[in-house]
Amino acid sequence: MKFFADTADTADIAALAATGLLDGVTTNPSLIAKSGRNFLEVIREICTLVDGPVSAEVVATTTADMLREAEVLKKLGENICIKLPLTLDGLTACKALSDEGTMTNVTLCFSANQALLAAKAGATFISPFVGRLDDIGFDGIQLIEDIKMIYDNYAFETEILVASVRHPVHVLQAAKLGADVATMPPAVIRALANHPLTDKGLAAFTADWASTGQSIL
Repeated sequence: MKFFADTADTADIAALAATGLLDGVTTNPSLIAKSGRNFLEVIREICTLVDGPVSAEVVATTTADMLREAEVLKKLGENICIKLPLTLDGLTACKALSDEGTMTNVTLCFSANQALLAAKAGATFISPFVGRLDDIGFDGIQLIEDIKMIYDNYAFETEILVASVRHPVHVLQAAKLGADVATMPPAVIRALANHPLTDKGLAAFTADWASTGQSIL
Protein backbone atom coordinates (compact mmCIF):
# COMPACT_ATOMS: atom_id res chain seq x y z
CA MET A 1 0.00 0.00 0.00
CA LYS A 2 1.23 3.50 -0.85
CA PHE A 3 1.00 6.26 1.75
CA PHE A 4 0.08 9.80 0.72
CA ALA A 5 0.01 12.74 3.14
CA ASP A 6 -3.24 14.67 3.02
CA THR A 7 -1.98 18.12 3.91
CA ALA A 8 -0.66 21.42 2.58
CA ASP A 9 1.79 21.85 5.47
CA THR A 10 5.15 21.75 3.70
CA ALA A 11 7.11 21.30 6.95
CA ASP A 12 5.12 18.17 7.76
CA ILE A 13 5.55 16.89 4.21
CA ALA A 14 9.33 17.42 4.30
CA ALA A 15 9.61 15.61 7.64
CA LEU A 16 7.59 12.63 6.43
CA ALA A 17 9.45 12.52 3.11
CA ALA A 18 12.70 12.20 5.06
CA THR A 19 11.49 8.89 6.53
CA GLY A 20 11.32 7.35 3.06
CA LEU A 21 7.77 6.16 3.77
CA LEU A 22 5.88 8.86 1.87
CA ASP A 23 4.76 8.06 -1.67
CA GLY A 24 2.82 11.20 -2.57
CA VAL A 25 0.64 14.08 -1.37
CA THR A 26 -3.00 15.05 -1.73
CA THR A 27 -4.29 18.56 -1.24
CA ASN A 28 -7.63 20.32 -1.61
CA PRO A 29 -8.86 23.93 -1.49
CA SER A 30 -9.71 23.65 2.23
CA LEU A 31 -6.20 22.46 3.15
CA ILE A 32 -4.61 25.21 1.08
CA ALA A 33 -6.84 27.79 2.76
CA LYS A 34 -5.69 26.60 6.19
CA SER A 35 -2.07 27.16 5.15
CA GLY A 36 -2.77 30.86 4.59
CA ARG A 37 -0.40 30.81 1.61
CA ASN A 38 -0.71 31.31 -2.13
CA PHE A 39 -2.27 28.24 -3.76
CA LEU A 40 0.13 27.92 -6.68
CA GLU A 41 3.16 28.63 -4.51
CA VAL A 42 2.27 25.85 -2.06
CA ILE A 43 1.64 23.27 -4.78
CA ARG A 44 4.91 24.15 -6.53
CA GLU A 45 6.85 23.71 -3.28
CA ILE A 46 5.19 20.38 -2.47
CA CYS A 47 6.18 19.06 -5.90
CA THR A 48 9.83 19.60 -4.99
CA LEU A 49 9.50 17.71 -1.69
CA VAL A 50 8.17 14.39 -3.01
CA ASP A 51 8.83 12.34 -6.12
CA GLY A 52 5.38 10.76 -6.22
CA PRO A 53 2.04 12.21 -7.33
CA VAL A 54 0.90 15.54 -5.92
CA SER A 55 -2.85 16.00 -6.27
CA ALA A 56 -3.79 19.60 -7.06
CA GLU A 57 -7.52 20.23 -7.22
CA VAL A 58 -9.35 22.38 -9.73
CA VAL A 59 -11.96 24.76 -8.36
CA ALA A 60 -13.97 25.25 -11.55
CA THR A 61 -17.30 23.47 -12.01
CA THR A 62 -17.52 23.24 -15.82
CA THR A 63 -15.45 20.95 -18.02
CA ALA A 64 -14.01 23.76 -20.12
CA ASP A 65 -12.87 25.74 -17.08
CA MET A 66 -11.51 22.63 -15.35
CA LEU A 67 -9.35 21.91 -18.38
CA ARG A 68 -8.10 25.50 -18.46
CA GLU A 69 -7.18 25.33 -14.78
CA ALA A 70 -5.51 21.96 -15.33
CA GLU A 71 -3.17 23.54 -17.89
CA VAL A 72 -1.99 25.99 -15.22
CA LEU A 73 -1.61 23.31 -12.55
CA LYS A 74 0.36 20.94 -14.79
CA LYS A 75 3.10 23.55 -15.12
CA LEU A 76 3.79 23.49 -11.37
CA GLY A 77 5.64 20.17 -11.46
CA GLU A 78 6.16 17.01 -13.47
CA ASN A 79 4.49 14.97 -10.70
CA ILE A 80 1.23 16.94 -10.68
CA CYS A 81 -1.96 14.87 -10.59
CA ILE A 82 -5.08 16.84 -11.49
CA LYS A 83 -7.81 16.38 -8.89
CA LEU A 84 -11.35 16.58 -10.24
CA PRO A 85 -14.81 16.38 -8.63
CA LEU A 86 -16.99 13.36 -9.28
CA THR A 87 -19.53 15.16 -11.44
CA LEU A 88 -20.34 14.60 -15.09
CA ASP A 89 -18.28 17.70 -15.92
CA GLY A 90 -15.43 16.38 -13.81
CA LEU A 91 -15.59 12.96 -15.44
CA THR A 92 -15.57 14.53 -18.90
CA ALA A 93 -12.48 16.52 -17.96
CA CYS A 94 -10.95 13.35 -16.50
CA LYS A 95 -11.42 11.48 -19.78
CA ALA A 96 -9.81 14.31 -21.77
CA LEU A 97 -6.83 14.60 -19.41
CA SER A 98 -6.36 10.85 -19.08
CA ASP A 99 -6.39 10.45 -22.86
CA GLU A 100 -3.48 12.89 -23.12
CA GLY A 101 -1.48 11.06 -20.45
CA THR A 102 -2.09 13.39 -17.49
CA MET A 103 -2.51 11.81 -14.04
CA THR A 104 -5.98 12.34 -12.59
CA ASN A 105 -7.54 11.88 -9.18
CA VAL A 106 -11.35 11.84 -9.10
CA THR A 107 -12.44 12.95 -5.66
CA LEU A 108 -15.57 13.11 -3.47
CA CYS A 109 -16.56 9.54 -4.29
CA PHE A 110 -19.31 8.13 -2.06
CA SER A 111 -20.69 5.20 -4.06
CA ALA A 112 -19.43 2.22 -6.03
CA ASN A 113 -21.39 3.40 -9.08
CA GLN A 114 -19.46 6.68 -8.99
CA ALA A 115 -16.20 4.74 -8.77
CA LEU A 116 -17.22 2.66 -11.79
CA LEU A 117 -17.75 5.84 -13.80
CA ALA A 118 -14.36 7.21 -12.77
CA ALA A 119 -12.63 4.04 -13.91
CA LYS A 120 -14.44 4.17 -17.24
CA ALA A 121 -13.23 7.77 -17.59
CA GLY A 122 -9.66 6.54 -17.20
CA ALA A 123 -8.93 8.05 -13.78
CA THR A 124 -5.49 7.30 -12.38
CA PHE A 125 -6.92 7.37 -8.85
CA ILE A 126 -10.41 7.25 -7.34
CA SER A 127 -10.81 8.81 -3.88
CA PRO A 128 -13.62 7.25 -1.83
CA PHE A 129 -14.20 9.15 1.42
CA VAL A 130 -14.54 6.52 4.16
CA GLY A 131 -14.60 8.82 7.19
CA ARG A 132 -17.33 11.06 5.86
CA LEU A 133 -19.51 8.03 5.17
CA ASP A 134 -18.90 6.76 8.70
CA ASP A 135 -19.95 10.18 10.00
CA ILE A 136 -23.45 9.80 8.55
CA GLY A 137 -23.99 6.20 9.65
CA PHE A 138 -22.73 4.33 6.58
CA ASP A 139 -19.86 1.82 6.47
CA GLY A 140 -17.07 3.60 4.63
CA ILE A 141 -14.83 0.54 4.46
CA GLN A 142 -17.65 -1.46 2.84
CA LEU A 143 -17.44 1.01 -0.03
CA ILE A 144 -13.75 0.14 -0.48
CA GLU A 145 -14.61 -3.56 -0.59
CA ASP A 146 -17.31 -2.93 -3.22
CA ILE A 147 -15.03 -0.85 -5.41
CA LYS A 148 -12.23 -3.40 -5.13
CA MET A 149 -14.56 -6.18 -6.28
CA ILE A 150 -15.85 -4.18 -9.26
CA TYR A 151 -12.39 -3.08 -10.36
CA ASP A 152 -11.07 -6.63 -10.12
CA ASN A 153 -14.05 -7.93 -12.12
CA TYR A 154 -13.10 -5.76 -15.09
CA ALA A 155 -9.34 -5.38 -14.56
CA PHE A 156 -9.61 -1.60 -14.32
CA GLU A 157 -6.24 0.08 -13.82
CA THR A 158 -7.63 2.93 -11.69
CA GLU A 159 -6.03 2.82 -8.24
CA ILE A 160 -8.20 2.95 -5.12
CA LEU A 161 -6.99 5.88 -3.04
CA VAL A 162 -8.69 5.67 0.35
CA ALA A 163 -9.45 9.18 1.57
CA SER A 164 -11.02 10.81 4.62
CA VAL A 165 -8.94 8.46 6.77
CA ARG A 166 -9.54 9.27 10.43
CA HIS A 167 -7.44 6.71 12.32
CA PRO A 168 -5.03 3.76 11.93
CA VAL A 169 -7.89 1.23 11.92
CA HIS A 170 -9.10 2.67 8.61
CA VAL A 171 -5.63 2.07 7.19
CA LEU A 172 -5.52 -1.52 8.43
CA GLN A 173 -8.98 -2.32 7.09
CA ALA A 174 -8.23 -0.78 3.70
CA ALA A 175 -4.89 -2.60 3.44
CA LYS A 176 -6.54 -5.94 4.22
CA LEU A 177 -8.91 -5.34 1.30
CA GLY A 178 -6.03 -4.56 -1.04
CA ALA A 179 -6.59 -0.82 -1.54
CA ASP A 180 -3.73 0.71 -3.50
CA VAL A 181 -3.23 3.95 -1.57
CA ALA A 182 -4.26 5.56 1.71
CA THR A 183 -4.06 9.33 2.02
CA MET A 184 -4.15 10.63 5.55
CA PRO A 185 -3.20 13.53 7.81
CA PRO A 186 0.42 13.43 8.98
CA ALA A 187 -0.74 12.67 12.53
CA VAL A 188 -2.38 9.44 11.36
CA ILE A 189 0.75 8.37 9.45
CA ARG A 190 2.82 8.88 12.59
CA ALA A 191 0.26 7.06 14.72
CA LEU A 192 0.78 3.92 12.63
CA ALA A 193 4.17 3.47 14.31
CA ASN A 194 2.82 3.80 17.85
CA HIS A 195 2.17 0.91 20.22
CA PRO A 196 2.35 0.95 24.04
CA LEU A 197 4.25 -2.36 24.13
CA THR A 198 6.88 -0.96 21.78
CA ASP A 199 7.31 2.03 24.09
CA LYS A 200 7.45 -0.22 27.15
CA GLY A 201 9.97 -2.57 25.57
CA LEU A 202 12.20 0.26 24.39
CA ALA A 203 12.19 1.83 27.84
CA ALA A 204 13.27 -1.50 29.38
CA PHE A 205 16.03 -2.04 26.82
CA THR A 206 17.29 1.52 27.37
CA ALA A 207 17.37 1.09 31.14
CA ASP A 208 19.14 -2.27 30.93
CA TRP A 209 21.74 -0.87 28.53
CA ALA A 210 22.38 2.13 30.76
CA SER A 211 23.03 -0.21 33.68
CA THR A 212 25.93 -1.81 31.81
CA GLY A 213 27.84 1.48 31.60
CA GLN A 214 28.83 0.65 28.03
CA SER A 215 28.72 2.73 24.84
CA ILE A 216 28.57 1.69 21.21
CA LEU A 217 30.17 4.94 20.03
